[in-house]
Amino acid sequence: MRIALHTRVREDRIEEYEAAHRAVPAELTAAIRAAGVTSWTIWRSGRELFHLLECEDYGRLLGELERLPVNVAWQARMGELLDVAHDYTEDGAGAGLAAVWEL
Repeated sequence: MRIALHTRVREDRIEEYEAAHRAVPAELTAAIRAAGVTSWTIWRSGRELFHLLECEDYGRLLGELERLPVNVAWQARMGELLDVAHDYTEDGAGAGLAAVWEL
């Protein structure tokens, strides 16, 4: 399945956010892949971040990562940098952006 998400980086933390994503922990990327993600891309327009991920089951992905220590640490770090964060709770499974048009 494909999931599109929207988050927002704090205006004064853009460079720090991008630097963090140049050094995502290998343990985290391995856990994301093990949870069924085959691709995840983030685009930035100003402060707005748009994510597109492909995974087997988004709800399962969130469930597997929500309490995983490496992800908890990463989300705490991202929480310092974001005004709108990625929701890893059960409620987050419905947070994907609605598709308006597709070719």
